[in-house]
This record gives sequence, C-alpha cells and structure tokens, in this order.
Amino acid sequence: MTDLALTLACWDYDRTRALADGRVRPEGIDLTYLPLGMPESFFRMLHHGEFHASEMSLSWYTRTVTAEARPFVAIPVFPSRMFRHSSIYVHAGSGIDKPSDLVGRRVGCPEYQMTAAVWIKGILAEHYGVAVNSVSYHTGGLKEPGRREVAMNLPDDIRIEAIPGDRTLSDMLESGEIDALYTAEAPTTFEADSPNVRRLFPDFDRVEKEFYRSTGIFPIMHTVVVRSDVYEANPWVAQSLVKAFTAAKSLAYEDLREMTALKTMLPWLPSAVAEATATMGDDYWPYGIDSNRSTIETFLRYSYEQGILERRLEPADLFAPETMRVSRT
Repeated sequence: MTDLALTLACWDYDRTRALADGRVRPEGIDLTYLPLGMPESFFRMLHHGEFHASEMSLSWYTRTVTAEARPFVAIPVFPSRMFRHSSIYVHAGSGIDKPSDLVGRRVGCPEYQMTAAVWIKGILAEHYGVAVNSVSYHTGGLKEPGRREVAMNLPDDIRIEAIPGDRTLSDMLESGEIDALYTAEAPTTFEADSPNVRRLFPDFDRVEKEFYRSTGIFPIMHTVVVRSDVYEANPWVAQSLVKAFTAAKSLAYEDLREMTALKTMLPWLPSAVAEATATMGDDYWPYGIDSNRSTIETFLRYSYEQGILERRLEPADLFAPETMRVSRT
C-alpha cells in the first residue's frame, strides 16, 4: 500500500527537526516538510489552503472553528509556546512603571486578535487589574507599514484604531505617539537599544516563572491544523501526526539533555535544562489535551472575554476526537 502524500508547513524548530530531516516518519504518510516561517504559513493556509497540514496561530484557528464550513481541524500539538510578560514594551517617558499605569493609555498592537496579544491582555486583566477595555488599541505594522486586521464584531467598549498606513508601531513607540506596545516580536527600536523604549517587566524571567508557579500555565502560541477535506477522507492522519510530532519532540529532549558535548549553542544549557525540569517537570513542553487543558481553557476564556470569540469554546471543540486521549510521552 502506498503511503499518503502530505505536505506540512511548519517552522524550523528543534522539536520538529526530526520530522523535517526524516528521522521520524509518520505512520502511513509520505511527508513533505516545508520549513516556512510565520505568519507566511498561517496566511497561506488560512486564505488559500495550500498545504495538507500546517502550523497555525491558535487565535486565528479558533476563529475558524465556528465557521459554517469549518476549514480545518487541529491536533493537540503545540510547536510554539512562550511566556509573554517579556513582550510588553513601553515608552520610557510615558510614566508607565507598573501594569496599573497602563490604564487609560494608548497601546499599540499589530493585531487585536493575535495570539500573543490575547495572552497579554488576558494576563494583565486577570492578574494585574488592567481591564481589556481600559486602554485604546492602535493596530498596524510593527516593522513594516501597511498591516491591516480583518474586521471583527467587537463589543462597543473596545476601542481600536488603525495607525496611518505609512507608519509603524515601532516608530510610534519611539516617538511617544503610543505609550505601550503588546507584540510577539520585539520592536526595531528596542533591538537598536533606543533609550526611549524599554520592557514593562525588566526582570521578566522572574515574573514569568512566578506566573507559571502560581497558574501552571505555559502559554500556547501555535497549534497544528489539518485541512478538513484531508481529515474527513483520512481520519487516521490526525493520530499518526500526533505520534510523529511526539516522537520528534522526544528526540529534541534527548539533544538538550546530552551533556558530553553541547548540541545547542547555549553555554549554560545544563543549568537551564535543570531549572526548567525542576520548575515544570520532565515534559515541560507537553502535547495532548489532558496536560494542557487548563492552558487551553484559559486561552478560550480570554478570547471570549475580549470579544474575539462570539461564544465560549471548550478544548473538545478544537481537536480531532481521535486525539483527545493521546498518551503523554
């Protein structure tokens, strides 16, 4: 029997590299791995369905779940996760020294609905008292002008304004035209060591570790989706891909734990790995529903509270039923 030929668009991660180089082969699948960066892979999948499966922004995907003709089904694999306290930037002269100082301010954000921003807005509201509707949002390109967000039916008390088409959020934070910025990618002015731009949480690593210890949440940024036509014709594909992603992740763990010679260009890798496992357990990048239920439920609640989802979703609404009880490896 000939294996099913599938294309997968996913960035070049250590935890997926064994899929890209063929060390792990999904059962019954002849996989072509396309190492595309984001958001290119998301955009091409969302708007054109170019691939059989793809990495996808968790927020972009959840908004497709309630569509009349649902285009994708996800598997509980999360190639991108990141704590986001480090992703809040402020203008140095804004007088914003603590989260509560954000109230009433002008906040830049490439997209109101972007996954990183959903997490940031939700965490600030739930843990720091900065209500989602207490700031005004200014959306547009972070480093290149012209980015525009898709129209959304948001609550009337959410104020969003597109920045001028020839401006960038990085420049507007530098000049003080916006007071703060929620973003997945660092602004160019911060990367250039501008004295006018700094993080809200300079000691973000300490704050993020405290957040994890108190909540158990390691924020999910991306999942993996399969085109609905592919899944409906071959439902076994979902389970096969989960097993393959899990096997590839296990090999990445082995590389991180190899101390004879460091495979990663991080001098203090042994201490970083030891701290991660001491804080988060041996499988600190878990796949599957059960190990991530609280994190997924929190994200879906934040999306609903922010008006991005018109109805409250549950984890079971997102993923292929066959993958709901995948064993943890």
